[in-house]
Amino acid sequence: MKSIITIIITIFLAANISLYAQETTSSASVKVDGVCGQCKKRIENAAYLKGVKYAEWNKNSQMLKVVYNNTKTTLEQIENNIAKAGHNAGDVKAKNENYKKLPDCCAYKEVKTH
Repeated sequence: MKSIITIIITIFLAANISLYAQETTSSASVKVDGVCGQCKKRIENAAYLKGVKYAEWNKNSQMLKVVYNNTKTTLEQIENNIAKAGHNAGDVKAKNENYKKLPDCCAYKEVKTH
């Protein structure tokens, strides 16, 4: 009898932990301007704030897919950090001073995707 109760309690706790993890995890796709592999590395590195579990930028679609813990960070914080790295992210535009710090090959306003 004790083993049955232990199994039921274990299943109940596992289900609750799983539900809690789903409630705190968010995912989003954001348009981020960039042109090359260096941009990809910079964008993904800037996206990895505390709480970000996954970030991948696609050069062809210009989309960043991100999965994050919404109790530790927000999409707005992620976009702001990418903009600080010099790339427009969603509705957040990079400041001109940050954009000018990009290497010449990453100047997405002047250079085509390569």
